[in-house]
Amino acid sequence: MPNFETAQELFDELCRPFAAEEIEWRIGSTNADKTKGMALAYMDARAVMDRFDAVCGPDGWQCNYTMAGAIAICNIGVLMPSDRWIWKADGAGATDVEGEKGMLSDALKRAAVRWGVGRYLYEMDSPWVAIVQRGKSSFLADGVRKELDKVHEDFCLKAGWGLRAGRVAYSFANQVVKHFVTDALAAAELRERNAGTIAQMPVAMRKHLNDTLDRIGASRAEAAE
Repeated sequence: MPNFETAQELFDELCRPFAAEEIEWRIGSTNADKTKGMALAYMDARAVMDRFDAVCGPDGWQCNYTMAGAIAICNIGVLMPSDRWIWKADGAGATDVEGEKGMLSDALKRAAVRWGVGRYLYEMDSPWVAIVQRGKSSFLADGVRKELDKVHEDFCLKAGWGLRAGRVAYSFANQVVKHFVTDALAAAELRERNAGTIAQMPVAMRKHLNDTLDRIGASRAEAAE
């Protein structure tokens, strides 16, 4: 399990926004002539499972299902930094499109929202966009997906999350650290000079960078013994 010190740190990472390409969009309400539709953002069940695997570790979370009449209840348990299991649950009924399979998937996603996964999507605008009709179904018109990706990223940036640019910058900085900070003294100096910046990083980034600097220091100490 990733090394989180508090339940709040773990929860913050579960709440972290998805990359724009991980978000799916469906059409809700449409205008009378079916040329415009309300785009509704949602997350795929696989993205939810990937998030729990990445944050909690594959052995740090679990789920099971129970039935309440025609409603499937998904129970998601997460192993806390205190070594206690905490459970949260939500449910869903059969969907019009995928029936029971869709019911289980929706229950998983709704239970995940109780853990903060994708909860921010409920706060996003649902813009009206150009659509095309194919039979009885509505689809996004060509080029609209790029507009919606921008809507998503703009919202996340406005909310103070910071997305792709921050991750790319961090990846570059981490590579610089690993290749050019080669001893304990340099690691300590970098940490001291950039304490304010490091403190403002998202939890996982901050911990990963500090772990890298710790390993550099440990390696140097072991070599001296």
